[in-house]
Amino acid sequence: MGALLKSIHSPEDLKRLNFAEMEALAEEIRAFLIQTLAKTGGHLGPNLGVVELTLALHTVFNTPEDKLLFDVSHQAYIHKILTGRLDRFATIRQPGGLNGFMLRTESEHDCFGAGHAGTALSAALGMAVARDLAGGKEHVIAVAGDAAFTNGISFEALNNIGGQTKRLIIVLNDNEWSIDRNVGAIARYFHKIVTNEHYQHLHESAKRIVQKIGGKTAVTLARRAEEAAKSMLWPSILFEEFGLEYFGPIDGHNLPLLVDTFKFLKAADHPVLLHVLTQKGRGYQPALDGQKKFHGLGPYDPDTGNTKPAGLPTYAEVFANTLVELANHNDRIVAITAAMPNGTGLDLYRPHHPTRYFDVGIAEEHAVVFAAGMATRGFRPVCAIYSTFLQRAFDPVVHDVCLQKLPVTFCMDRAGLSGDDGPTHHGLFDIAYLRGIPEMVLMSPKDEDELADMMKTAVQLPGPSAIRYPRGVVAGVARKAEAQVLEVGKAEVLEDGSDVAILGLGAMTGLARELGARLERDGYSAAVINPRFVKPLDRELLETYARRVAAFVTIEDHVKMGGFGSAVIEALEEMGSKVPVVRIGWPDQFIEHGKVDDLRAKYGLTVEAAQAQVLPLVAHRRRAKLVAS
Repeated sequence: MGALLKSIHSPEDLKRLNFAEMEALAEEIRAFLIQTLAKTGGHLGPNLGVVELTLALHTVFNTPEDKLLFDVSHQAYIHKILTGRLDRFATIRQPGGLNGFMLRTESEHDCFGAGHAGTALSAALGMAVARDLAGGKEHVIAVAGDAAFTNGISFEALNNIGGQTKRLIIVLNDNEWSIDRNVGAIARYFHKIVTNEHYQHLHESAKRIVQKIGGKTAVTLARRAEEAAKSMLWPSILFEEFGLEYFGPIDGHNLPLLVDTFKFLKAADHPVLLHVLTQKGRGYQPALDGQKKFHGLGPYDPDTGNTKPAGLPTYAEVFANTLVELANHNDRIVAITAAMPNGTGLDLYRPHHPTRYFDVGIAEEHAVVFAAGMATRGFRPVCAIYSTFLQRAFDPVVHDVCLQKLPVTFCMDRAGLSGDDGPTHHGLFDIAYLRGIPEMVLMSPKDEDELADMMKTAVQLPGPSAIRYPRGVVAGVARKAEAQVLEVGKAEVLEDGSDVAILGLGAMTGLARELGARLERDGYSAAVINPRFVKPLDRELLETYARRVAAFVTIEDHVKMGGFGSAVIEALEEMGSKVPVVRIGWPDQFIEHGKVDDLRAKYGLTVEAAQAQVLPLVAHRRRAKLVAS
């Protein structure tokens, strides 16, 4: 760690530095990030790109009094370093350590926590209006990546800013990437602004006037230059039509320019937007060469950027390769992603069927309604959206897909715990929010072979379906030569038994097998069942075992409230069964970040915890039988 970085304990320490020292500090921060994240993993590329921008913001503004928001807050690592968390930064994304996103409970400098895109502008406007109503003087600054402007929530906020507040600063951090390269008209619009030499020259002229003169005269002249640019080149500037005065684009790595510009914007009596150009991965060649890889990754070699090979393929890769195979034989299958081709695996599908691949940007609601529209015309849309992000499209799933009984398939990666990313990314609620919707068929595979079967089943169903599967590598089972169509609502009995029936949903089948083996060693007969379907449940199987066993055990990587175990209890109650159900799942609270095995041990998603709960039930029945005999 460099000497300058060691001296920074709060933003006040930063304000004492001159520009030469700040430039040196920026390089020390980059070196520190590269070395530290090599051990922990994290969002390296985005943070290497916002070093100077964050330094300038904390030089001009005063958090926590001034409110600084990031969209998305995975680009807030430097903010954390500058606000008293340097000594804990090596714990980022580690159990008990710093969160990978802004977190209000972590620091008073984190005014708003968010792990999903598109929230900063709305939240910032809310803070600005609250300030206005309370008669406050603080500044509110929202830093939003260019990809965040493809999100509908951002435009809903833009529609209100001009009429709701007189003071708000928005920083458009333009690096052309979110996780993958940005797509759509908004991305093209930003590119058009950036690459037009005449427009940029006029903005540079306006900037120089501001720097040299300052004050109201400079503002007037700058606005005239801006108007001249507009009249010459554009019939309307998008943001100014929304009531924000647009400045830029400017170099997001030029510290003196950034500081001077923020000082100028600080005095504005109307909402403003500053367009800054940054380089994602700046200062580290492997991150520049591998933009997608270094957006967010695990530990790596800091000298080469190489990561350890996983060995086994991931569920995302199996999903993508299976979809390629299915699309090879069905030209009505189309794939849709909301700015996550790399994370969902669809970047592997895209080269095979480029005309049947659609990236709609960070716009999950649009993705679902878009899919519904295609389905009305006879296509079979497959929406690959993380479980945690599909939450944002709940209404379109209900209203536009299921209500119309349209054959859209939702493939939900990251279902279950998402480990290091924490509560914003854990996919622990999808069963609860999907199983109550009429027409929905909801599946969860025990391994990669069954995932392929479920995908083939889903694209032949007459209505909507969803498949949930975990993050990470697959189970490593042998694959069939060709995927099979499953009987809808039919579970698979892996081991028969008469004392207890253990239903392990999806990837939790492994825990179910282990629990069954332990109970067998204790002298009890344990049935192990792969449910396959959350909806519809295999009621015939439940009725059969309800007449036979002393207890059911359900194991799921999902919250217990409203989850798979709840569905089993409801079904048994409707049958009039009194057989107790031991539910193993996550409690009714948001789960922190950490290693999956550690968190499961902490919250009781273990074989030991299940065994401790079910043993008294089966032992009680055995004693009752002995007494009766």
